[in-house]
Amino acid sequence: MVLRWGICGAGHISNDFVSALLAPPSNVHEVVCIGSRSLDRAKSFADKFGINAAYGSYEDVGNNPDVDIVYIGVIHICHVALSKQMLRAGKNVLCERPMAANLAQVLEVQQVARECKKFFMEGLWSPCFPVYRKIKEEVRAGNLGEILCVQAQFCIPIIGFERIANPDLGGGGLHEIGLDTIQLSNMIFNNEKPEKITADSKMSDRGVDEDGCIILTYKNGGRAVLFYSTLIDGGKNNATIHGTKGKIEIGENFWCPMEATLPSGKVSNEIPCGPVPNNFPNTGGLRFEADCVKECLENGRLECSEISFADSQALYCVIDEVMKKIGMNVKW
Repeated sequence: MVLRWGICGAGHISNDFVSALLAPPSNVHEVVCIGSRSLDRAKSFADKFGINAAYGSYEDVGNNPDVDIVYIGVIHICHVALSKQMLRAGKNVLCERPMAANLAQVLEVQQVARECKKFFMEGLWSPCFPVYRKIKEEVRAGNLGEILCVQAQFCIPIIGFERIANPDLGGGGLHEIGLDTIQLSNMIFNNEKPEKITADSKMSDRGVDEDGCIILTYKNGGRAVLFYSTLIDGGKNNATIHGTKGKIEIGENFWCPMEATLPSGKVSNEIPCGPVPNNFPNTGGLRFEADCVKECLENGRLECSEISFADSQALYCVIDEVMKKIGMNVKW
């Protein structure tokens, strides 16, 4: 089947997602329409990608009968409301991360998806990468032995952008980049709830977290040591997983890697290349996510095993506790 997409949002991440959809093989995904709050932006986006229908509202995307699934790439303070709107319009939904501010909102959206009997997935794209699948296989096979420590950092100087600096726009580092470090730990520790969570951060004058250091301690004594920053350039931003029998080193941009070194050897994946340049690192890899969605829908599944409802719940369970620890008051 050709999976027919409707796109909500004409910004940078939607650009990269649509370009990834159109990467070779280009006959498995089709973009039917694009909706934006600005009709001019929607038309410009449509012209760039050869999309037939452009709308000045998101409602029109949900009402298009030719759309199988909607990708939500708008600013994240609108993710919860728009996800529920599209699900209730009878559409399957892939919502860009973060899908919500907290666990309560995650559960709200997931409940609507169940009631509507529609597919829903949060765009936590990392587990869909072939490199990540190999990492999971290695860990589940016990080739690292008992996991002792996960170390990850995600540092990129983005605090100068108003979307990151403004609390009313869902600003701060935790939901923007910190969640990727937590997701890695959750994946390696199989969504086990940490026995202890410690966290500290530097808060801006406007009340957003500019950076954060998180330590998750698990019942077997394993730990995750995680750091994120919107202030500094972290260089390669890699990650390491240490076990009693060996370690895994995930290369540059650990959340969207091209390679990793495992006890069994080095693994890699090519990043799909679409027709339009990317705005963010390795976002051609969003194609892996889209292909996972397609496989789910072809097999009648309403959740993706790579990024399940339980995965999102485990992520925001930790995020909620971190927000308490650092005194962060979410406004969206």
